[in-house]
Amino acid sequence: MGLRLDMMASPLPLKEVGGLASDVEATGFGTLWFTEGSRTAYLSCTAAALATERLGLGTAIAVAFPRSPMVTAEVAWELAEATGGRFVVGLGTQVRAHVERRYSSEYAPPGPRLREYVLAMKAIFRAFRGTEKLSFDGDHYSFSLLPGMWSPGPIDADDPPIYISAVLPWMSRMAGAVCDGVHIHPMHSSGWLSDVQIPLIAEGAASEGRTLDDVTLVCPVIIAVGDDDEEIQAMRERNRATIAFYGSTPNYAPVLEHHGFDGLQGELNSLQRAGDLAGMVDLVTDDVLDHYTVSATWGNLGSVLADRYRGVAPNLRVMTYTALDHWRRDPDLLGRWSDVVENLRDSV
Repeated sequence: MGLRLDMMASPLPLKEVGGLASDVEATGFGTLWFTEGSRTAYLSCTAAALATERLGLGTAIAVAFPRSPMVTAEVAWELAEATGGRFVVGLGTQVRAHVERRYSSEYAPPGPRLREYVLAMKAIFRAFRGTEKLSFDGDHYSFSLLPGMWSPGPIDADDPPIYISAVLPWMSRMAGAVCDGVHIHPMHSSGWLSDVQIPLIAEGAASEGRTLDDVTLVCPVIIAVGDDDEEIQAMRERNRATIAFYGSTPNYAPVLEHHGFDGLQGELNSLQRAGDLAGMVDLVTDDVLDHYTVSATWGNLGSVLADRYRGVAPNLRVMTYTALDHWRRDPDLLGRWSDVVENLRDSV
């Protein structure tokens, strides 16, 4: 079975989401994942659900802590029902400043709290389905009241899968232990996945009597694609800024150090604090770029992605957010991804 190509999108004005989702479905993408920033991911998924019949939909990611697990479970349940099981809820912690100062919500400890959040949602799903009485008591969340009139009741679809975003060891193990999937960070390499993160996910899975077959990995890829070297190079230059931004974050230092780029994170962070964005971009050499991004022509992009990710994990999906830029410039450009989708899906 080949790899599936998904598409990432930032939420749009709701009146535009249906058109985007219809075009994405027609192109052949497997799942359309919505990020959450200035607009909510769940509303975009709802608009997309009402405009499609086959396209998978999900959040990548929705911020967990500002919402109660009950609220998130209710929204996910309704979307699973509306889509006939095509919806996946993807959760993340966000950084402390946003959780505390933008959402006025509690942050610490993010890892154990998110683990409990996932387990609470699964308990709530069982209560919705009527297989057990709602009874969840943890360190951060407790749920014990669900009168019949307040429960949405069973649905003719499986429980919504729950994915989380993970990079470092604790969260990767936790994802393997209790989650249905993992949203890999965009700044990754196939070597980092194979050597470091996937073994951690497998270790977590084994701790709960599970295997990697029970966990889906979704890998967003930073792509430079074009018809010729000039077009590809123009996109590579844009991608340098993306890698510089991600690489300045302390949590991603191990991803750089794994390939010998010791100290780069600290240098990028110092330049960011000084406001020297041009200096940050200059530190992202071609060698760095080639480790964490993909460059290809339209004709060979599918095979390049297949070679990079084939066999990395039993259940792995590749996701691009380059396609959204094409759609924004001209919706007809989205059709160029059809061959990439087919080539990747046909890979063995």
